Amino acid sequence: MLTPTAFGSRRLQRTALATAALLTLTGAALASSHREAPAITGTPKVDATDFYMFRSYEANRAGYVTLVANYLPLQDAYGGPNYFKLDPNALYEIHVDNNGDAKEDISFQFRFKNELKDIMVPAPLGTMVSIPLTQAGAIKDVNDANSNVRETFTLDVVTGDRRSGTRTAVMNGSSPVFDKPVDNIGTKTFPGAGAYAAYAAKHIYTVNMPGCAMPAKVFVGQRQDPFAVNLGTIFDLVNAPVAFITDPTLIGAAGPGDLADKNVTTLSLEVHRDCLITKAGAAANDPAAVIGGWTTASLRQGHLHSGSPKSGYDTSAVKAGPWTQVSRLGMPLVNEVVIGLKDKDKFNASKPSGDMQFASYVTNPTLPVLIDAVLGLGGAAPTNPGRVDLQTVFLTGIKGVNQMSTVTPSEMLRLNTGIEPVPFASQNRLGLVGNILAGGTDSAGFPNGRRPKDDIVDISLVAMMGGLCMANGTTDALGFGAACNPSAVPLKETSFKLHDGVDQATVPLLPAFPYLNTPIGGTK
Repeated sequence: MLTPTAFGSRRLQRTALATAALLTLTGAALASSHREAPAITGTPKVDATDFYMFRSYEANRAGYVTLVANYLPLQDAYGGPNYFKLDPNALYEIHVDNNGDAKEDISFQFRFKNELKDIMVPAPLGTMVSIPLTQAGAIKDVNDANSNVRETFTLDVVTGDRRSGTRTAVMNGSSPVFDKPVDNIGTKTFPGAGAYAAYAAKHIYTVNMPGCAMPAKVFVGQRQDPFAVNLGTIFDLVNAPVAFITDPTLIGAAGPGDLADKNVTTLSLEVHRDCLITKAGAAANDPAAVIGGWTTASLRQGHLHSGSPKSGYDTSAVKAGPWTQVSRLGMPLVNEVVIGLKDKDKFNASKPSGDMQFASYVTNPTLPVLIDAVLGLGGAAPTNPGRVDLQTVFLTGIKGVNQMSTVTPSEMLRLNTGIEPVPFASQNRLGLVGNILAGGTDSAGFPNGRRPKDDIVDISLVAMMGGLCMANGTTDALGFGAACNPSAVPLKETSFKLHDGVDQATVPLLPAFPYLNTPIGGTK
């Protein structure tokens, strides 16, 4: 059962905000989660790319929290004729921990079904023949007659353990079935200016969430990839075109990144904040206002066929055995640039409650050493033992910012739902870090959750190269220990000027739910 609550708000101290802003580098470093582990490269339909969780900043929706899980990376818009349908044999989930035990208390579970309509047309001799395409003409409406495949999904809410808890279906009127829009094939299939956007908007559903008195919103469909990063150059030994920025005006002149022409498939929910926490009236200064979130995808252990399958839509295929988790994502880039290569598949199969097995990757991070070496910085990696600064953000959350009532070391994205959202135009792309540097009032950004505009890469570079110890100072102001001080940061003030040559603020986004932009169409 989702528990209703009301929130207050408070102004957070600048020092704590700076911490929060800089702290997140541990798990977030240099790109979104695309092809992050060896095994997941073979099952791209269940590969999570990014996870967002933030207070809704759409007008008149400030009481809501938006959760976005993106899957199926690197979609080329022209990728027909079958395009990018999600896996009907998979279980996609968004989890929320609202008491700090590193276990899910609420899970939103998505299952998909792709029904082949088998549209046929008459051949010259009168024989009816199946068409080879996803569409037989222009598409305008939900479950349009010209769509050759009907893509649908169901959504269940599970309270308690994801497998043994109480499960309730979310209803689309009197039916548990929701339609997913066809991908943006092109201008012939969706003719007219804004045609695809209008068509996709018909798939934003207002629903009654079980146990919640306030109606929620749901959208599942293709979107433009919202993450700005020089993906190729970053993984070419951090071969970034701009290593350090000394002129702030250069940031706005940066390019859009390698993913600017790619799409993803998004699972989006907007749920009232009162329905995600445990304590009625919890305000921003109350740890009960903080939630943790992550997304997973799972497949069945077994795969059997009753005879030879006739097509990819053949229901004779039987998936057997328990669900096996194959993808996991909370804070960005943990698996890519924190977890060692030998343990990446293991991390994708793990749960937050077991994260201490990966603690050595946090206490002894290798990314600063690599950045130091490949950029020729001459020993710029921070030297404070154990990287307590990173442990705090990565495993426990920041006290007074996004630490929960009970502290269980675990990796997840943490959001203080009591902090008021900031309108898009006023958001600082550097989140809490930028807010502190600018002396502003935007305390609603990464690492306090994650908004689409937050420039994860730049924030993470600052934190990884010692920004937290700079903020901790010589008086241990932030509680990271006396060894975490400016003398442990060879890069010193220059660490605040790290930049990857890509500007997250240039990514086109929508002003309202589902926030991610209309996908790029296949017609050039």
